[in-house]
Amino acid sequence: MNEPQTLKRIFNMKTLAVVGMSPKPERPSHYVAMYLKEKGYSIIPVNPGHEEIAGIPCFSSLKEIPHPVDIVDVFRRPEHVLPIAEAAIAIGAKALWLQDGVINEDAAKLAEAAGLMVVMNDCMLRRHRQFHS
Repeated sequence: MNEPQTLKRIFNMKTLAVVGMSPKPERPSHYVAMYLKEKGYSIIPVNPGHEEIAGIPCFSSLKEIPHPVDIVDVFRRPEHVLPIAEAAIAIGAKALWLQDGVINEDAAKLAEAAGLMVVMNDCMLRRHRQFHS
């Protein structure tokens, strides 16, 4: 978990579901996703309160996304992560990324046991900049 080789493999994937993406530009879930979109990633907002965020169709859950997802990037409180990990497994995602402050060992173990790469308590924007600066 969080090893440089794992991060490199994840950054080579291109489809990213952002769970908890906010429509507010000042929120990390928004500006991290938009940064990654600018870097060539396909962003899929997941937030049940919205039909669209930043002009991109938004889904209320991972299971509603009609096409394959490589990475599930999570901006939710730790107590909400286990069902997200279960859904990531169910849709065949390859990686589960839990952003800064999002720590859920049970979800991480479950995802790893199902073969997903897992990053926990780390920022995808910051790490991407480290690898691609």
